[in-house]
Amino acid sequence: MAKIQLRWVEDKVFLGTDSNRHSIVIGRTAGDHNPWIGVKPSDLLLMAAASCAAFDVIEILQKQRESIRDLHIECSGDQLSQPPYSFVNIHNHYIVFGEVNPQKLEKAIQLSEDKYCSVISSLRPQVKVTSDFEIRP
Repeated sequence: MAKIQLRWVEDKVFLGTDSNRHSIVIGRTAGDHNPWIGVKPSDLLLMAAASCAAFDVIEILQKQRESIRDLHIECSGDQLSQPPYSFVNIHNHYIVFGEVNPQKLEKAIQLSEDKYCSVISSLRPQVKVTSDFEIRP
């Protein structure tokens, strides 16, 4: 069972702590014109989707002995324009560095997003999740 803690700091700022006691600042100062001083809650969802998939993709490629040196994911999401601003589409763009077989990478991404990633699985079928990739030396 997953369990986190969220503590109100001030104004619209919170401190979220995960089950391993790692913390992150969430929110912004009071007022619509004040800057964000923490992560937006909706961005946390995109980070969760990208990082969940990344764990799987790295693990699968390493088990296949692919020479992956680095992985970046640019995750974007389209939200409804009215409250509750639900996500309707999420797209992961994988940028893989190293000598990686494109077919193995494509299969690793597909396995992650369709079978292993709990975050993406929890979002479907309400949210359409798509992806693409590029391989750089």
